[in-house]
Amino acid sequence: MKTLIGQAYHLYLDPKNWSNMELFPPLGSLYAAAVLREAGHEVHFSDSMIAESTDVWAAALDAERPQLAVMYEDNFNYLTKMCLLNMRDAAQVMIAAAKKTGALVIVAGSDASDVPETYLDFGADVVINGEGEITLEQLVAALEQGGLQNIQHIEGITFFGSDGAVIKTPKRRSLRDIDSLPMPAWDLIDLSRYREKWKAHHGRFELNIATSRGCPFHCNWCAKPIWGRAYNARSPEKIADEFAILAKQGNPDRIWVMDDIFAMKPGWARSFANALKDRNVQLPFKCLSRADLLLRKGEVEALADAGCQELWIGAESGSQKILDAMEKGTSLQQIDDATRLLKQHGIRVGFFLQYGYPGETWADIKQTFGLLRRNLPDVIGISVSYPLPGTPFHDRVLDQLGSKKNWQHADDLDLMYRGPFKTSFYRVLHRFTHRLARYQRGTATPIQRDTAGKSNH
Repeated sequence: MKTLIGQAYHLYLDPKNWSNMELFPPLGSLYAAAVLREAGHEVHFSDSMIAESTDVWAAALDAERPQLAVMYEDNFNYLTKMCLLNMRDAAQVMIAAAKKTGALVIVAGSDASDVPETYLDFGADVVINGEGEITLEQLVAALEQGGLQNIQHIEGITFFGSDGAVIKTPKRRSLRDIDSLPMPAWDLIDLSRYREKWKAHHGRFELNIATSRGCPFHCNWCAKPIWGRAYNARSPEKIADEFAILAKQGNPDRIWVMDDIFAMKPGWARSFANALKDRNVQLPFKCLSRADLLLRKGEVEALADAGCQELWIGAESGSQKILDAMEKGTSLQQIDDATRLLKQHGIRVGFFLQYGYPGETWADIKQTFGLLRRNLPDVIGISVSYPLPGTPFHDRVLDQLGSKKNWQHADDLDLMYRGPFKTSFYRVLHRFTHRLARYQRGTATPIQRDTAGKSNH
């Protein structure tokens, strides 16, 4: 079938990230394109990530007149997992544009998996639930053979039956052999546009890759609508091959490894470092890991040998009480020890921090300031607790949620439940903490004693 693939996430609709202009191609969408093309379908691509209007999608529909329009979100990018209302609104516009041309519409992504009926009401013909490549391949084959009347046997989809009732087929098991998938269809996008934006804003160029899918840990605020707790990794040799290809074809200055947890399997990082050495590939990368995993013998050394330049830890809080409430499974001592090891091996350290978790007090927040003072991370990212559907945290505060259940954009920072302090407090705290961290590192002017924000209670 002649197919047009795109995604609803547009960076321009996310003001903070559009300003940052750390622009990465939609890797998940490119995997979907590669799978369909390998199956023999004619595939075209509309790159929504770099587009500055949903009109780009409409123009591609008019130009290609596809039989099938697939809105397949980049499930590797944490921004798409945030289920932002700006992107849901864009999806509604894009679905309507596709239906206007007579195309069948398939939607896949975190938000659609959470609220499939919303997307069906927008006009989508089928919503893919969870991991989507194999489902998409089988679904398109079924549509080609018998249309919408021929899809009931496909696992992992939601659609309206002939009587208007919602039909949700059994869940598909996760794909264990992800090495069997083709490489993302990089040729379908214009990498020069990404390079131009990166160079203009940052003086360097970065590309992205995924080495694994899923996370088996139990942080109770973390949404996992695509892969659940299944964890499947590609072989270090395959990833080294892909690094070599990207180095040659894209010539990036650095790679962002988009995994929830990089190199989780014992020994994977060392095997990866050896595979890169065998291929004579030297390409710096940044990634995310857990403090406890970094303390395994030789782990940080292997990451450094592989070329890890920057590593982010989900530190979340300087209060052990809050970490335990989150069921994080890590300790403050592990965060301190992992940070020290990373710095000893010349790897820049990033901390993800989260404010506003139920039970957090001003004393806990001051402990987070202390965590920063002790460790002096090179960079931090800050959010407030965001109750996403499907998480124990969401279920715990469900009776406190009002009509607003999703953020509008990534910098919304609205505390949508009855948290310890008001939303305005956390927005001030967000700015204050960034400045405090810069001051502690010696890169900002002194800060006056903070008196911002007062408790609701």
